[in-house]
Amino acid sequence: MPTYIVLLGAPGVGKGTQADILTQKTGLVHISSGDLFREHIKNKTELGILAESFMSKGELVPDDVTIAMLEERLSQADCEKGALLDGFPRTPTQADALSVMLNEKGTSLSIVPYITASDEVLIKRLSGRWTCRVGGHVYHTLFSPPRKEGVCDLCGGELYQRDDDTVETVKKRLAIYKKQTSPLIAYYHEQGKLVEIQGDQPIEDVTKELLRALER
Repeated sequence: MPTYIVLLGAPGVGKGTQADILTQKTGLVHISSGDLFREHIKNKTELGILAESFMSKGELVPDDVTIAMLEERLSQADCEKGALLDGFPRTPTQADALSVMLNEKGTSLSIVPYITASDEVLIKRLSGRWTCRVGGHVYHTLFSPPRKEGVCDLCGGELYQRDDDTVETVKKRLAIYKKQTSPLIAYYHEQGKLVEIQGDQPIEDVTKELLRALER
């Protein structure tokens, strides 16, 4: 039977890294809603043009457009064994649509791993990034600090923090994520599909927990 997984997790929790590792280890196709939008817009498909008409006005793309993109993607041959979904669904309405799609294929969602970490850890990860004004080289206070604080190792340019990387902006992003995602977490919890994975441990340990959850 095909395996369909929805991977949930806040910004900075390492969801993208784990999605890449899981696809390598399981052979499942990784479907990112962001990539799906970019592909449709780049190829100027009917759905892409429609999505861009909303995005260009700063509006949310309606559920039916997003659902149609995903349905078309899941119908492709490389999804016969299943898929790892990242960024979809975002709402209970989209989750209902996914359930209908999979029912029509004679299957259902296998599991919903929810990678979690404390706000403190997420803020440290997301707000530690510094960028060189001259060459655009990127450093991180925790993971790849410059040899001299505030100065680029490669060209000596001044390092600065983009608005996206400040503590206040990060806190707002996390608050928005929690507000948007809490109904979805409750939705899958009620269905018994949700499995919480501790994300503030080493990458390889998070992967082990995810694989154990998939095996169960």
